[in-house]
This record gives sequence, structure tokens and C-alpha cells, in this order.
Amino acid sequence: MSIADPVTILSIILCTFVAILFYGRKRNIYHNFPPGPTPLPIIGNLHIMDMKRPYETFHKLSEKYGSVYSIRLGTEKIVILSGYETVKDALVNHADVFAARPKVPIFEALFLGHGILFSNGESWKAMRRFTLSTLRDFGMGKETIENRIGEESDCLVENIKSRKGKPFENTAILTAAVANVIVYVLLSQRFDYDDPIILKLLNMINENTKLVGCPRSMMYNAYPSVMSWFPGVQKTVVKNRNELHKFVREIFTEQKKDLDVNDQRNLIDKFLVKQQEEKPNPELYFNNTNLVVLVTDLFAAGMETTSTTLRWGILLMMKYPHIQRKVQSEIEKVIGSAAPQAAHRKDMPYTDAVIHEIQRFGNIVPTNLPHATTQDITLQGYFIPRGTHVIPLLTSVLYDKDYFKKPKEFYPEHFLDASGNFVKNEAFMPFSAGKRSCAGENLAKMELYMFFVKLLQNFTFQAPPGATLDLTPAVAFTCMPMSYMMCAVPRT
Repeated sequence: MSIADPVTILSIILCTFVAILFYGRKRNIYHNFPPGPTPLPIIGNLHIMDMKRPYETFHKLSEKYGSVYSIRLGTEKIVILSGYETVKDALVNHADVFAARPKVPIFEALFLGHGILFSNGESWKAMRRFTLSTLRDFGMGKETIENRIGEESDCLVENIKSRKGKPFENTAILTAAVANVIVYVLLSQRFDYDDPIILKLLNMINENTKLVGCPRSMMYNAYPSVMSWFPGVQKTVVKNRNELHKFVREIFTEQKKDLDVNDQRNLIDKFLVKQQEEKPNPELYFNNTNLVVLVTDLFAAGMETTSTTLRWGILLMMKYPHIQRKVQSEIEKVIGSAAPQAAHRKDMPYTDAVIHEIQRFGNIVPTNLPHATTQDITLQGYFIPRGTHVIPLLTSVLYDKDYFKKPKEFYPEHFLDASGNFVKNEAFMPFSAGKRSCAGENLAKMELYMFFVKLLQNFTFQAPPGATLDLTPAVAFTCMPMSYMMCAVPRT
């Protein structure tokens, strides 16, 4: 920080002033509230946080304070749940109690309390039921969507072949390929990988994903009333949000013109039909705002985490070529040159284990999406009042040393028995669990398998000569790999 930066100095002074006014109102007034590090006046525990990767601080603190502890960020107390047993106890055994979302300022600005990711109450329940039903209707986990993924993976392979083995950065094409699958479900469309529309949309989503996970967002969440007066991440996030919403609004406005109740082409059509059925109370749940935010939610979530996982997968195959060769050997044995199908997966235990380990090691959503309690509860002997902001730390689950022999290493044997058969690990929880688990889990699993197998069937991935492969994650809300160059050598 530069001393000559007057905006930064003024923001610190104002944050201090406001925090002093409110400090004391947020003190621990509950008996047997989870313990935690001693907070300082005004800033709470911000001084001990890794502002770029807070999940690492949360994980480390659990070693000292246990599997249920609290931390103060600014003036807000947050309860951290750590380890598989505790996270499962909360999200599965007490699913209804931990089913709400807290009011996090940056997410309030981004999602407006609508859609499926950050809504609450009956509106959230209606949107989740509708989403799960619609995804099933359009073939989630069935042959219809499997064929669509297969066609898209063919397009991806042809695009990569055109690179002729030369180094390139893979974020744009992998993200566009995955995005096209959910775009098909949402809009019945497909975009070319160099289409300026899809590139603009993906760039805005990528920027927002990075911004909501950066240190400035943590400061905004801690002191929203002060930080909102200054230029900051929230203004960029809202600007991108408005552009995304404008795109969705234009799409459904057009689709309304030729809506056919008997021929519902995609999720937007189904929503518009539900909107008609809900009359004369169209503003209840199936309103235009919920439609815009829901489609944006599904578009962003449907491509971000899956494309990030695939990017980790390719990076790890380059880092560990002996594992890449074993996957390719199994592909040759089971599939040969035929088109990969979901049915092949049961006969490919090593490949299945590698994909699971990519998800575990990649740790894509390390802090999980935040939860909140719907009522008072005693968990693991500690009292957590209604409305408490809770972080069920997925890092601590996926890296739980009681369930994974080498949690800090990339080790596919976490999912294999001594005979090489695939085995499930109950602590494998990349999609979270309980009432707020990922609605698109089955779709994501199929995409990961089919894209990954198709890519390794057709290419051997290598680092460019002299390149260093760095497994340090980038700074973002999701745990994405840093940008890297790769060479895709066609297999003959």
C-alpha cells in the first residue's frame, strides 16, 4: 500500500470509525459458542488471515481450535466446520438447520437474493425443485445429454488438432466447450469457440469469479457500508452482472414471442410456461427476476467448476506423465478408437480413480458456498444460534488425513483397492452435501468423464520445452490453476 494513496487512507480511517461505533454489539453473548482466535477491536481476525487464500488459514486454525470454531472478520462472527465427520454431521444429519444462505455483501450484490445459489426460503425451494425437474427432463444423466456432450467433445478435439501440437493456453476453449453443454439445456444454442458473444460472457464470469475471491472482496464484506463509497470490486461485479442479465433478458424476451406450451425447447421455455401457470400471481416465484438470475446462476456454475476441473486434469497429466500413460492404456484396452460412452466408465477403474483424484486434489470450491443456520442448534457440543454465518470447509473434507492417505499429494490410489478396483471414499465431497448440494452434480460427472477420456484418447499432453509446471492455485473464489501453456500431441 502506498502512503500517498489518499483513497486507501481515507477508507481505513472511515472503516475504523464505523467499526468503533459498532464494536461491542457483536461480542460473544452466547454461552458455549464455538471458540476461536482472540479478535482485535475493529478488524477482528483479519490480521491473521491469508487474504488471497483464506481457506488455508481456516484449515490451519482447525488444527488448534478443533473441528467447530469461530472467527471474526471485521465485526461479523463466522463458524467454521472442519473435517469430514463434522461437515457431514451438519450438512447431512442436520440438513434443514444448515440449509440457509447468509447475507454476504458481495454475493448480495451479485445474486440479488434470487435464483438458486443465494436465495432462501420458499423461493429457493421452488427454484431448486424446478431446476432438478427440468434437468431431468432434458436428459441429465441420460442418453440425450450424453450425445450432446459427445458431439461437443468432437468439436473440442478438432479445435485442438488445429493447433498442430504447438503451445497454447487452454482456458478459453475448454470453458467454451463446457459452457456449450449447459447453453444447450438453457437456450437450445451452441456457440463457436471464437464467437465474440460467448467470449464476452465467459470473460465476465471469469472476472467475477476472480474478484469475489480477492482480498478487496473480503474487505468489502467486512465493511460494506464504508467500502461502497469508493471504487472497488463490487462496482465491477455489478457491472458484469448487469451485462449478463441483459443478455439473458433479451433471450427470453425473444423466446416469449413463439412460446409453444406443447413444444418446450429448453429451460427458459419451461420457466415461461410455469410463469403462465402461476397466474394470477406471476410475482410469487416464477417472475422475470428469478428467471434472469436462475439462468445466470446455472450458466456460470455449469461451466466454471467443470472447466476448471478439466484444466487441473490436463495440468496434472502433464505433471505426472506416468499416470497419463496408464489412463491412455486403459482407454485403449476398454474403448480403443470408438467414441467414449458413459457405460464404459464401470470398466475403467483407474481412469475413474484419476478423475476423482483430480476433483479431490483440485479442491475446486475450497470454502464451499456459505451456509447459515435456520434455527438454534448444538453441534459437537457447541451452541450455534439461528442466523449464524457458517462455512463448511470443503478443503478440510477433501484433504482429511483420516480418509486420504496422502492428502497433499496427487494420488489416484485414494480411490483404488489393492487389486486395482475402484472404491468409493465417503469423504469425497466436491459437490458439497445436503439440501444445498450442487443441483448439476450428475451432469458435471458425465461431462468430466467424457471430455477427459476423449481428450486423452486423442492427445498426449506435454509442457512446452523449458516450461515449469506450477500447481499453486490462482487467487479466485474457485480454486483454479494459474494460466499455463500446453502442447497437445496427437496420438496415432
